[in-house]
Amino acid sequence: MNSEHSTKTHTGAATEVATLGGGCFWCLEAALNQLIGVESLVSGYAGGALQNPDYRRVCGGTTGHAEVVQVRFDPDLIDYRTLLQAFFAIHDPTTLNRQGNDVGTQYRSVIFTHGGAQEKIAREAIAELAAAKIWPGAIVTAVAPAPTFWPAEDEHQNYYANNPDQSYCQFVVAPKAAKLRKVFAGRLKG
Repeated sequence: MNSEHSTKTHTGAATEVATLGGGCFWCLEAALNQLIGVESLVSGYAGGALQNPDYRRVCGGTTGHAEVVQVRFDPDLIDYRTLLQAFFAIHDPTTLNRQGNDVGTQYRSVIFTHGGAQEKIAREAIAELAAAKIWPGAIVTAVAPAPTFWPAEDEHQNYYANNPDQSYCQFVVAPKAAKLRKVFAGRLKG
């Protein structure tokens, strides 16, 4: 169930796809969905061996999947490098298999690339961030070709928008969405 086929955006350009994992997919979805040029975003699972994974098994940490978001974006409005800058702004790429209190391989920092151009840009972005020494630790974000993407269950789509009063959303998701709004103020949807 790979959704890499190209579609047209409102600008007439073909959309591109990015698949990113950086902790809980609810956080990534809520933050990245605010950006101009992000056409659609689906929370899901990638990188494991189990066919048709579900939230319960992925959270058990035994499937090998990461919680990811698959972002369909208009490259005329937001390029891949800028999307990666936003991704790195909202999670800690130096913690192996962990984001805050979320611990396990399902919360790893990973960029699943769709083609050689994305791989090159991802590796360059990581090298630039490492050279800038923004974080005290080494960047552990993995870069790998995009495997099969499995959409998460319906209740995990638009989770923050549908559950803003839930405590995890208030204390974990909301601050990441707010950080993105601050750092990317000029690139937000109206």
